[in-house]
Amino acid sequence: MISRPRDLIRKLAPLTFDVLRRFESHYGWAIAAHVAMSALLAIFPFLIFVTALAAFLGAGDASASIVHLIFDTWPAGVAGPLASEVDKVLTTPRGGVLTVGVLLTLWVTSSAVESLRIALGRAYDSPTSKPVWLSRLQSMWFVALGALGLVVVAVFIVLWPIVWKFATDWLPGLWAFELLSDVARYALTVVVLGAALTAAHLWLPGGRRKVRAVLPGVVFTIVVWLAGATLFSVYLAHFANYASTYAGLAGVMTAIVFLNASAALFILGAEINAALAARRKVKAEEGATQALASLSAPHPA
Repeated sequence: MISRPRDLIRKLAPLTFDVLRRFESHYGWAIAAHVAMSALLAIFPFLIFVTALAAFLGAGDASASIVHLIFDTWPAGVAGPLASEVDKVLTTPRGGVLTVGVLLTLWVTSSAVESLRIALGRAYDSPTSKPVWLSRLQSMWFVALGALGLVVVAVFIVLWPIVWKFATDWLPGLWAFELLSDVARYALTVVVLGAALTAAHLWLPGGRRKVRAVLPGVVFTIVVWLAGATLFSVYLAHFANYASTYAGLAGVMTAIVFLNASAALFILGAEINAALAARRKVKAEEGATQALASLSAPHPA
């Protein structure tokens, strides 16, 4: 029993060193900063597009749920300033978002997807071989698909209390599972995040990967991100004072720091997958060499 933690450390230490070495050699912090800035620039146009799409589909009442769906898992010190500004933007009347301005909105938002493509291509040592125009079209498709997914989930969140009340009226015993119901409802955020990360790892960089090959990095990103968001909330509440340094820009700078750390975790997840894939390749080559050596060795008569 005592040796098991030591064995685990001995296995994880070389992998951790390899992941950090890869992250540094691929200029991980610089790429993370690029991803963070692209995400900050894209989040407002993206939410405008999502809410306009929701209104177009007859689900305009779900707009508030879409904002909550995105920001509820963020630290309050980061989500608060952004959410208030998002509310101002979304309540401003505008026309033609889904007609005249749709291409511009998709273009600006897809730039964030392109930054993720660059990060993943470096991490996997497999940049995309697609033409620029095809890559951009794929990024726009990602944005549109993500927007539609958010609308569907937001509608589900809006309708769930109605469905739950109807179900409990017929089966009063279900009230005992109300807490579990709420947890499951908001766990959808994690499911949506996991699906989006998995799709990004599979389709954005060059090369081919299987779902099970990218799951370790996706799970790492989600688990560490959720834990880190909690710790960052504590840090903002008790230790950080960005206002003393950045004055009126404190809210924006807090968001940039958080997004930068989130992008770094995303890249580290890809580096973990790449490091594990390299180890599997080495083991497969060693196994093939040993098999070949055993076949070529002389056999006793």
